[in-house]
Amino acid sequence: MAVLTVIIGVVLGVCMLSTALLRWNEMKYRKKGLPPGTMGWPLFGETTDFLKQGPSFMKNQRARYGSVFKSHILGCPTIVSMDPELNRYILMNECKGLLPGYPQSMLEILGKSNIAAVHGPAHKTMRGALLSLVSPTIIRQQILPKIDDFMRSHLSNWTNQVIDIQQKTKEMALLSSLKQISGIESCSLSKTFMPEFFKLVLGTLSLPINLPNTNYHRGLQARKKVVRMLGDLIDERRKSEETHEDMLNLLMNGGDNRYNLRDEEIIDQIITIMYSGYETVSTTSMMAVKYLHDHPRVLEELRKEHLGIRERKRAEDPLDWDDYKSMKFTRAVIFETSRLATIVNGVLRKTMKDMELNGFVIPKGWKIYVYTREINYDPCLYPDPYAFNPWRWLDRSLEAHNYFFIFGGGTRQCPGKELGIAEISTFLHYFVTKYRWEEMGGDKVMKFPRVEAPNGLHIRVSDLYT
Repeated sequence: MAVLTVIIGVVLGVCMLSTALLRWNEMKYRKKGLPPGTMGWPLFGETTDFLKQGPSFMKNQRARYGSVFKSHILGCPTIVSMDPELNRYILMNECKGLLPGYPQSMLEILGKSNIAAVHGPAHKTMRGALLSLVSPTIIRQQILPKIDDFMRSHLSNWTNQVIDIQQKTKEMALLSSLKQISGIESCSLSKTFMPEFFKLVLGTLSLPINLPNTNYHRGLQARKKVVRMLGDLIDERRKSEETHEDMLNLLMNGGDNRYNLRDEEIIDQIITIMYSGYETVSTTSMMAVKYLHDHPRVLEELRKEHLGIRERKRAEDPLDWDDYKSMKFTRAVIFETSRLATIVNGVLRKTMKDMELNGFVIPKGWKIYVYTREINYDPCLYPDPYAFNPWRWLDRSLEAHNYFFIFGGGTRQCPGKELGIAEISTFLHYFVTKYRWEEMGGDKVMKFPRVEAPNGLHIRVSDLYT
């Protein structure tokens, strides 16, 4: 009886302490003018619920508090906006007291000069430098031939194999970017570069706890090695004085001397290019393969488009710019894949001063999570929104509507959008004209907080004509 009494007392004590901590944390953030919401536990907030429940957590909070609510997620007090009009305003008016608000782990590992970290004149310079690397002329004359050569080689020997398409597309996205950046040196660089880059990526998606054996610590160490490798490559280029047709050459020469970047800035831009392209290109390619497998009619239409291109060419002929521009249905498949899978859930901003938004007063230093995921499933914008229907995108006006945030918005819209589409299009061209495939079964795909198959996505590949 005495033991039972003690147990009951301990349980009651824990409950009272938990209630007191929750109430204290709510009082701490109860400021006049803030939107409604809950703040969860001290320090941790509601991050665990957010990461575990994902979209369900967001929908439940919106049902209770409306489309704009407060929370404490990802390590800081945050205003979550699920209001399309407010989201558009925030994305289009960054300079008016709003700055990028990405997590510390991402900013430290990607570098202080990466385009996600800088703002004002520095952002204009970095964005201009990046856009100069991926102009239509550069893609047509320099990049597309490299992408074609790489994809043809990368997909050359998959016949009669069981492959993890998630791992293959990750390798594809990284190695393709490396070839575009460093040209002929990419082959010798890739073996040592690739494992460090994978650690770097994991580090950006972790809690910023710099202790041995944590992903954050490994990411920081990987960044040091990546910076050293890229620094050595830049030094070798200067000593050789050879001319190269690749992105590194353009960055080192300032994009025809319009953008004079320091070596540290060049390295951060290279890491940014590889990081942003790696995540989006690899995941969209994997999910396109998944959706095409599940929707034979879409696959038939896509394959028809690409076989038509091949019929106009000899077997050894590469894809050219006219071929790429003719891939209307392929572009529609890529857009529909990005929308339905929601590769990017939203973006983070930070207030630089007290701000009034939608009648609420947001304190200086708070994060604003522009949560755009639900816009992708709005039936007013996308009839039958949970259906995989690429044909909806053949109406190009859909790309121009006010709430098209698949590739970001405002001055932060992804500068490598067209480059990424060209890479995925080329991958799909060689994949669907060469192979058929079937899923092995049992592999699950998670869609939050990242789109990934935790155990891989395994497919059995066979030759299309056997």
